[in-house]
Order: sequence, then structure tokens, then C-alpha cells
Amino acid sequence: MKSINIQKKHAEFSTQWHPHQIATVDDMQVLLAKIQGEFVWHAHEHEDELFQVVKGTLYMQFRDRTEIVNEGELIVVPKGVEHNPKTAEGEEVHLLLFEKQSTAHTGDVQHEMTKTSYPKI
Repeated sequence: MKSINIQKKHAEFSTQWHPHQIATVDDMQVLLAKIQGEFVWHAHEHEDELFQVVKGTLYMQFRDRTEIVNEGELIVVPKGVEHNPKTAEGEEVHLLLFEKQSTAHTGDVQHEMTKTSYPKI
């Protein structure tokens, strides 16, 4: 058991839209990600997802609205809700994600951005 410095862990990678696992809690995983631009519309049928903004501003798009999530804030996307995270043009956003280990990166959607495994750092 050691403390984890989230900023230092974010500094260990530069890839965008590819989460990195920093811890597990029972059947949950704690991930860090760097994102820029727009992702892909998707949903997770059986899992909720928590997004905490460590740096920047996240625009979580839903089919009926967009929620703005500022630095230091978080949003929980309930299971089954279609969503698409994005950033302002040119801004890189740093996230902490909390989700079940069984959660597929892009749900049932297969896309060139889909990742099937997350590096552990």
C-alpha cells in the first residue's frame, strides 16, 4: 500500500484516448487518460462510468444535451446511457476514470479508437 501521485502518473504517458490502469479496488479499476478532440458515441450496457477531470474541461455529450465538467469535478454516466466525451479544440484534458474491470472501452461499438487492454503504470 503506497500513495499514488496522479499528476506524476499522468506524466508517464503521452498517448491520448488510451487509458492506463493505476489501481484496482475489488472488481473496479482506476484509470488515467489523456484526451483531446472527440471520441466515439457508445454506451456500456451493464456498467456505470465515473469521469473525474484532473486538468482541463470535459464536454460529456449525451443525445439530448452536453454536460460541462470542469477541473476538480466529476460526472457519472449511468449504465446504458449513450455518451461521447470531447474536449475544446486543441485542449488536452487529463481524466481519472473509475469503472468495472469488465467495462469495454467503447461498449459494443468497434472503432479504430477502441482499446482492448490498458497498460498498468
